[in-house]
Formats: sequence, structure tokens, C-alpha cells
Amino acid sequence: MRINHNIAALNTYRQLTAGSMASSKSMEKLSSGLRINRAGDDAAGLSISEKMRAQVRGLEQASRNAQDGISMIQTAEGALNETHAILQRMRELSVQASNDTNSADDREAIGEELLQLKDEIDRISKTTEFNGKKLLNGDLAPTVSGGTASVGTMLTTTANATISDIDVSGALGSETYTLSNAGGGQVTLTRSSDSVAQTITLDATIGADGKMTLDFNELGVKLELTGDSAKTAGDIATDLDTLNITTGANASASFAIGSNGTANEKLNVSFDKMDSTTLGTGVGSYINNVVTGPANSIVDTSTKADALTAVLDDAIKQVSTQRSKLGAAQNRLEHTINNLGTASENLTAAESRIRDVDYALAA
Repeated sequence: MRINHNIAALNTYRQLTAGSMASSKSMEKLSSGLRINRAGDDAAGLSISEKMRAQVRGLEQASRNAQDGISMIQTAEGALNETHAILQRMRELSVQASNDTNSADDREAIGEELLQLKDEIDRISKTTEFNGKKLLNGDLAPTVSGGTASVGTMLTTTANATISDIDVSGALGSETYTLSNAGGGQVTLTRSSDSVAQTITLDATIGADGKMTLDFNELGVKLELTGDSAKTAGDIATDLDTLNITTGANASASFAIGSNGTANEKLNVSFDKMDSTTLGTGVGSYINNVVTGPANSIVDTSTKADALTAVLDDAIKQVSTQRSKLGAAQNRLEHTINNLGTASENLTAAESRIRDVDYALAA
């Protein structure tokens, strides 16, 4: 027995304090469902789990972004479905007008309907929008903003030819694309920002219709040449050497489909301008150029009607191409959503093992 120190009581008090603290922590874990309620519970585990939580929430938001992207694409594609229907009706009318059983009054009536249908295509292009963003008026499509290769550029070797059209609807915005002679009647197009290049083999000569198309489909750039059929592939490759094309900004809609928002976690989708000034067979032969003027002169001859049919065939093809691109992007986003969901589920399970309490252990 000691007078100054009661060791037994001190030991009992220490054990009681430790037990109370352990019981308090266990009750806290059981009531909150978390193994880590404060940094002191597991400092390293807290740091790791918070990083995982950030990634999980990023994945969940990316999934919502992808779903919004699908809605945006569906809005544009739905409008183009009606544009397709209008073009098919216009083609039906042009074929009807090519029949010489029609009187002048009949052709004028056909012309009146063609004008109204053209105006509706333009209205759809101007008014289709998603959350305030215009989709079919060219705001989200790349345009040619400069460069030494432009519409009207003359290619002067041996026999004259001209660049009659440049389509950069599938290209990136704010980029420079440089053409170079690859030899053997081949031309290479190189994107300056990352040096990605595509080489194509040209046709032997410009076609009998006076046209040649250079389709760099991997880079989203297409050139149309018009000129003398004596112009050979070698001549064209020589003339195009060192010419370049610069695209404007606002080239596409960018969908953030990753948890980190980096450039390689974004999907860029271009929404081409789809109106009477861009649909048709090219410069001077767009719908707006041939369906114009007084109604009685649009298809007043079968020759004009046949020419209009050709323009509409190309317009229908253009809309089909754009709808195919949008459909492909939508399918990709649907797979993206599935992948994001799987990744989020697995990361949540991993974070749970670190952060959540195991009720069986309650420790």
C-alpha cells in the first residue's frame, strides 16, 4: 500500500481513457459509415481517397457531358432529316419539270414551290440551335481564313487550271495545312501543329468534265480543281507544291469526355453549314445559284430541270455525309458513356475500400 501514488487507480484510469477513446472512434465510424473521418484516422489513406474522389466526380461529369453532346448531335441530325426530306421533294419536282408534257404555267408552279422549299432550307439552317448555339449556320464549322491556296488560285504549268472549291469541314480550326509535291503524281498535305500528313495519288489528268477532286479525308480537307483536261497529275503536283490553307477559329464543338479535361480527352465534332449557299455541286452551282429569280424561269426548260437535278443529287449527298458524321460521333459518345460508367464504378469501389468502414471489423 502506497500513500503518495495509487498505481492501480492510475492504471485503471488510463485503460478507461483508452477504451473510451477507442469506443468513441468506433461509434463515430459506425454512425458515419466512414473509416476515415479526419486526417488523423489515416493521413495517407485520406490523401489517396480524395484524389480518387476527384477522378470519380470528373468521370461522372464527363458522362453527363457526353449525354449532353448526344442531345446536341440529335438536335442537328433531326433538323437535317427534314432538310433531306425537302431536298428529295425538290428533286422530285426537278424530275417532273424535265418532262416536256408540262406547260409554262406548270413549270412556273413548280418554280414557286422550289423557291419556297429553298427558303425553308435556309430557315432551318439559321434557326436550328441547342442551348443558344447555332448548329447549322456555319458557326461550328471550320472555314478557310487565308493561305496561298484559295478559291480562284491559278495553276499555270502546261495547261491552266484553277482551284474552284476548298472544303475544310472536317479539318481543325486555327490550323495551317501545307501542300507539297511527293513525286510520281502524288501530293502530300501536312498539318502544321502536329506534322500529321496524308499523301494521295492524283488522277492521271483532269477529267473530261473539267474537274479533279483532291480528297485528304484523313485531315478533313478537300480541294476541287477545274481546268483543261490536258493538265496532268505531275503538272498539278508541281503547281500545288508549298501552297497552304489556313482555317479559321470556332471550328467545331468540343465535348469534354474525360475526367481531367485535357486535349486528348475531348471529342471535336464539326457541324457544317447546311443552307442553299453551301449545298450543291460547287461554286456557281449551289442551290441558291440555280433556284433563283422569277419562278417562271427556274425550270422553264427541260435542260434547266436536268441541271437542277444534278445539283440536288450532290446536295443530298452532302447532307447524307454530314448526317453520317454526326451519327458516327453519337455512336462513339454512347460507347464513351459506357466506358466512363465502368471506370467510375471501379474507382468508387477502390475508394470505398480505403475510406468506408468495415462493419464486421468496426475499427
